[in-house]
Amino acid sequence: MNGIAPCLWFDDRAEEAAELYTGIFPGSTVRAVSRFPESFDNPSGKPPGSVMTVELELAGLAFTALNGGPQFTINPSISFFVHTETSEETDRIFAALADGGSILMPLQEYPWSERFAWVQDRNGVSWQVILGRREGVRQTIVPCLMFSGAQHGRAREAMQRYSELFDHSRLRDVATYSADEGPEGMIKHGRFVVAGQDFVAMDGHVDPPFGFNEAVSLQVMCEDQPEVDRYWAALSDGGEEGPCGWLKDRFGVSWQVVPTAFIELTKRGDAAANDRMFQSMLGMKKLDIAALRAAHERG
Repeated sequence: MNGIAPCLWFDDRAEEAAELYTGIFPGSTVRAVSRFPESFDNPSGKPPGSVMTVELELAGLAFTALNGGPQFTINPSISFFVHTETSEETDRIFAALADGGSILMPLQEYPWSERFAWVQDRNGVSWQVILGRREGVRQTIVPCLMFSGAQHGRAREAMQRYSELFDHSRLRDVATYSADEGPEGMIKHGRFVVAGQDFVAMDGHVDPPFGFNEAVSLQVMCEDQPEVDRYWAALSDGGEEGPCGWLKDRFGVSWQVVPTAFIELTKRGDAAANDRMFQSMLGMKKLDIAALRAAHERG
């Protein structure tokens, strides 16, 4: 499997967000841009031929920015730790992300870091900027899942579930709340690896609670149809199947199970071929590689 890429759902700010993030994080780039079909209307209501997705690499981690429409709003239920090496780098990244955004936790010293801040940027995306990194953490940017509201108390269960479902996955370490810190036994900070990538989970007793939604989803990139079938069945078990390769798992987290063949075909074909493939995809839940390829090649 080719890994897991967070997908950020915007109304019409994918290009603007991509420009902001690639300018903030060193070693970042735009890898590809896809467009909505030109020959028919799309479910998002965006102009035909306008930008649909921007594929990014931010400090070594793959992201997708999507112009999906106004249906969903990003919230802090999924945020991103940004590990920095110096105080100067911490301050620079914090200032850039906070510009036009809002500060959830101010930049200062905390028991877990001598310099930390939690900020929601101008696009609504939440970042936890932290000086230094824990032993064994290789990524600069690490996704963090916060289980609150109806999902409060399920962080440990989710970490165990994901570690069992994906290859090259395991629990790293778990810190729990003591009686004088919060709900005793709940997860304060849990580190785990999914498909070779670092993740963090926590139980967030926040008011009002933040619920997972489609505004931040996790794309599972699959090599072939058996891999698509496997992850679709496992992730949708106890959850809810959605259209066009989207689903919600038993914890309410949104996933996209995406064959790499689909991405490769969009880059290879002309606009008419891509339009046919997109139209075929609109009638699917789980993506069918053979049917997508047949639609792309017909004509």
